[in-house]
Amino acid sequence: MNGWKKGAGSLGLAALLVSAAWAGTFRISKEALRDKIRGGWAGKVIGCTYGGPTEFRFQGTFIQDYQKLAWTDQAIPWYFKNAPGLYDDVYMNMTFVEVFKKDGLAAPAESLARAFANAPYPLWHANQMGRANIRRGLAPPASGNWRNNPHADDIDFQIEADFAGLMSPGMVAAAAGICDRAGHIMNSGDGWYGGVYVAAMYALAFVSSDVEFIAAEALKVIPEASRFHAVMSDVVRWHRENPGDWKDTWFKVQKTWSEDIGCPEGVFSPFNIDAKINAAWILIGLLYGGGDFGKTLDISARCGDDSDCNPASAGGILGTILGFSKIPESWKAGLGSVEGARFPYMDFSLAELYGFSFDQALGVVTQNGGRVLGEDVLIDQGSIRPVRLEVNFPGLVPTEKKEMDIKVDKEYTVDFVGCGIVVGGEARKIGRPDHVIKAEFSVDGRKAETCDLTTDSQWRRDPLFWVYDLVPGKHRLAVKVLNPSGLAELVIRSAVIYGADAVRK
Repeated sequence: MNGWKKGAGSLGLAALLVSAAWAGTFRISKEALRDKIRGGWAGKVIGCTYGGPTEFRFQGTFIQDYQKLAWTDQAIPWYFKNAPGLYDDVYMNMTFVEVFKKDGLAAPAESLARAFANAPYPLWHANQMGRANIRRGLAPPASGNWRNNPHADDIDFQIEADFAGLMSPGMVAAAAGICDRAGHIMNSGDGWYGGVYVAAMYALAFVSSDVEFIAAEALKVIPEASRFHAVMSDVVRWHRENPGDWKDTWFKVQKTWSEDIGCPEGVFSPFNIDAKINAAWILIGLLYGGGDFGKTLDISARCGDDSDCNPASAGGILGTILGFSKIPESWKAGLGSVEGARFPYMDFSLAELYGFSFDQALGVVTQNGGRVLGEDVLIDQGSIRPVRLEVNFPGLVPTEKKEMDIKVDKEYTVDFVGCGIVVGGEARKIGRPDHVIKAEFSVDGRKAETCDLTTDSQWRRDPLFWVYDLVPGKHRLAVKVLNPSGLAELVIRSAVIYGADAVRK
């Protein structure tokens, strides 16, 4: 294996590289493969549940040591029953797994997008905007491009790319190819790279137990010119410089990389759902966790921000390294009671998910030059090459955020100075039935877009309107309700103004 390093991580050498038939291949038993896939999904669910109570309660700060994070054998069953929306990390993954099961491994992006857009579960941020784009006829990759999705750098694909790595054991290039089809539904640029990187770490978790090696080797798939690569490289370097203090690295990440450019809720706010910084919290948990399952989850959660998604990713990657059989029993408590039950919003269970992923992994192996030899699987790892460079929001910088609470009866105008604007708000129903508001947005007297804004939160458009490519200067945005009624009202909550920054690339 190219770039192999001995003794870099606390877990030592890769235990699974038991034999090699030719350069770049490895052999794993079907039993071990099943165990690792189950461990990956179990670690994902456990980590998500563990961090659920603190999700976005600690923004721009970490959770102090004196605050205990509880874990009981009833945590997973309780969330399954009472707060299933917590598991968007998992049910989004399951949607893609189901499409590959029904349509085969060659399922195109359009099939993945259609299933995602019409699924019954709630979504947020880049996922929700991607859903809205697809339902109005904008197919991937356009649905996830930053010009069409202001949440393009958000964490969304990063939390739901696990399936791509778990169905591509050892094969980073194969995982990245699957991510190309799925990840551009809702993200682009650094937001997409987050998913590619997580999937790559999963793929490598089948062949190495050296966490530092996995972190560095997986980074080869990310373009060096990207900001995402720079953030992860810094985390790896800072860990090597100070392997005993995760908080030191946390502070350095905050100081250097905590700036959010795209997410309308994240600019001018401590709220940070950007993929880069949350990927840093995943990596800090993995590197400083030292192969200890509980410590890894705890550190990733204590880094704050999206504190359920980050330990979910870290737990899934480490769960794949360890295999289900080696995840401590205390952490698996409660999981067994739900494994056979229908997963929230889905038509199949976790136990079935394990089997689907295993079958798909065997399919991807054979598609990429590997072989199934009785009870063993011989995998051709292939080479790792960086995916294409994508840059979101080039040359843009937020300059102002106008907070407001304006009910637009017929028309409302916003004057601003800059080269772009993102308008946040909602179509709010009055009374029982949902309603669609037809709104027209104009800039400087020219109609920019007419759109349907539904009061049904499942299919909402968030944000309401945006434009990034205006000539720098004074502008006027006009919002007009074309079908006023007593059934709904259009509420404007905010307007984020962008200026041109010649320094930002």
